[in-house]
Amino acid sequence: MLRSLDIRDVLIIDRLSLTLGPGLNVLTGETGAGKSILLDALGFVLGWRGRAELVRAGADQGEVVAVFDLPAGHLGYAILAEAGIAAEEGEVILRRVNGADGRKTAWINDRRVSGEVLRDLSDTLIELHGQHDDRGLLNPRGHRALLDAFAAVDPGPVRSAWRARTQARGALSEARSALDRAQVEEDFLRHAVAELDKLNPLPGEEATLDARRRLMQGAERIRADIARAHGALSEGAETQMRDALRWLEGASDKAEGRLDAAMAALNRALIELGEATGGVEEALRGLDFNPAELEALEERLFAIRALARKHNILPDDLGFFAEAARGRLAAIDGGAAGLAKLEKAVTEADAAYAREAAALTLARRAAAGRLDAAMAAELAPLKMERAVFATEIATGEAGPEGADAVTFTVATNPGAPAGALNKIASGGELSRFLLALKVCLMGDSPGMTMIFDEIDRGVGGATADAVGRRLKALAERAQVLVVTHSPQVAAKGAHHWQVSKRVEAGTTLSSVATLSAGDRVEEIARMLAGDRVTDAAREAARALLG
Repeated sequence: MLRSLDIRDVLIIDRLSLTLGPGLNVLTGETGAGKSILLDALGFVLGWRGRAELVRAGADQGEVVAVFDLPAGHLGYAILAEAGIAAEEGEVILRRVNGADGRKTAWINDRRVSGEVLRDLSDTLIELHGQHDDRGLLNPRGHRALLDAFAAVDPGPVRSAWRARTQARGALSEARSALDRAQVEEDFLRHAVAELDKLNPLPGEEATLDARRRLMQGAERIRADIARAHGALSEGAETQMRDALRWLEGASDKAEGRLDAAMAALNRALIELGEATGGVEEALRGLDFNPAELEALEERLFAIRALARKHNILPDDLGFFAEAARGRLAAIDGGAAGLAKLEKAVTEADAAYAREAAALTLARRAAAGRLDAAMAAELAPLKMERAVFATEIATGEAGPEGADAVTFTVATNPGAPAGALNKIASGGELSRFLLALKVCLMGDSPGMTMIFDEIDRGVGGATADAVGRRLKALAERAQVLVVTHSPQVAAKGAHHWQVSKRVEAGTTLSSVATLSAGDRVEEIARMLAGDRVTDAAREAARALLG
């Protein structure tokens, strides 16, 4: 609930501190005394859009501080946590400053915040009801949520079914698009795969073929040199070395060992010469080729390079490209079966959503009948027994909250056409409709403060008394702040403040005073009698206060 409101240098308020209590809080005063300024100041600290400039003339800045008590589990804690604001359970302090230059700055628990965070938090703290209640009950966009709250229904299953339906439709749409794209290139893919399958290039083959080609192209010149070397080794060097070894062996007996080392070296040389000769012979055999072989090799090498250029890839990547192309062809070939499976999933998701939405519609229609009956019971004491309130449920656009369009309508007189609340009802009727609707829709709203701004305008006597009783009943479940000109409503308050204005040094200032029991008699008597308060008015005031 709203515990206190401190205002400094806002419009015609210089200094004002207001401490509110639980139950029904009443603000009264002459027209123009500044009651609406209090609501403007509260709306300012809550981040609501209102007057552009609030700074009192001559002041450097205007400031408003609001302190709220929040019970455990209040929705406001989640918003504070999301904004990264630490909040001790039980108290939240909002502060907002409006500089003379128009700049606005806000804090929550001394943490700088944006106006958006203030507005999000305010939705969990305050409900404002009045003839311009476009934030609440008069806004048709919120009627479905209000009906759901009254019915205590859970749209969760419908939201889940909607998500599943959306995902299934998205998967089908994506698959269709992919298949359409694939089918556009189907002829190209089939031709490319056929070419690649026929050629069957292997990783690294292009480099191997290129090296073999270069070797074959220079083979004649290389082979001639290698053949001459082979002749020199096999016919000249080896024969001479063997002759020398034979001669040395013949003389070794008489050399007394002087030739042993030389003969050993020649034996080793003959072994090395034999290995060299074998290597040269192996090279010669490797250089033997058929000219037709070179032609076939070049044909394959050029075919691999041409395909690589055609597909703008490296030759070694041709195999991967072929595999990917086969995969796309397989997707095309199996696309019809895949689409049929996805279409079945969409059909099932549509049916599941339709079932959940239909069940929610039935629950809403049942709740609509109960709400209409409850409204009829509430309107009678408010002297509107001939008015008809109806909750209309029409088929709307399907969405995560179902497929129902919910609108609260009224017909103020028998036979008159029904229409939207704010277009059919007069000022006084509208106030009573809103109050009755709020009484019927009042649920478990821990920590919520409801503000009614002159909701009793245009009514008096027994009707005003009925309005007061219903406000008092609401205040038994939540804190209620009402700005009123009705003595019958004011008499029902648990806490009463009088707003007045005065002129000091040529400046108009507004102030708020807490009324004692005796002061309340005088204030309600003034509301009954006007400028001249009589004893009869005082007696009537005492009777109202009971």
